Amino acid sequence: MTRVVLASASQGRLGVLRQAGVDPEVIVSDVDEDALIASLDADLPPEAVVAKLATAKAVSVAGVLPEDLLADCVVIGCDSMLFVDGALCGKPGSADAARTQWESMAGTIGHLLTGHALLRIVGGFITHTDGDTGTTAVHFGTPTDAEIARYIASGEPIQVAGAFTLDGLGGWFVERIEGDPSNVIGISMPLVRRMVEGAGLSITELWA
Repeated sequence: MTRVVLASASQGRLGVLRQAGVDPEVIVSDVDEDALIASLDADLPPEAVVAKLATAKAVSVAGVLPEDLLADCVVIGCDSMLFVDGALCGKPGSADAARTQWESMAGTIGHLLTGHALLRIVGGFITHTDGDTGTTAVHFGTPTDAEIARYIASGEPIQVAGAFTLDGLGGWFVERIEGDPSNVIGISMPLVRRMVEGAGLSITELWA
């Protein structure tokens, strides 16, 4: 049986997969995202930036897999960032940064980009690789200063890409989206299905 390995600590991604019938092994990569971004060409398209981060995570985890997983598995790496006002925004990391982010994006449209990387490993060898980036347009509402302050005080926006969630408290401040909602949460189900098919598998073979 082909196992699935999620190279991410994201509870959102894990929740999407579990709700969709896939119960992956979770192995978090040791990739320094900030250092990797700093090493990239400044002119690299934003879609390529998240794709490179996702690939780095998948490759990092593939290098530390235990023997039982090396026999037959699919490793999925993902990275999400919000592209708004011509800039990529990752996790704010602090309340002040989250507040600044919300002050700039309230009432605007951003694009949530999620890079995906998939590695098929059989008998200890990588037999197939694939990568792609999902894009979803997010129309943000205009929360009041008090609402932003309360949202930041919850702690949720500080450690998530773009300082918001769709499936949590931040969903109250999203007017609508154009595209795949699961991509906003951090892993696109349609995109992963196509990538799994490209690796010669059916997504139903990975259901728990």
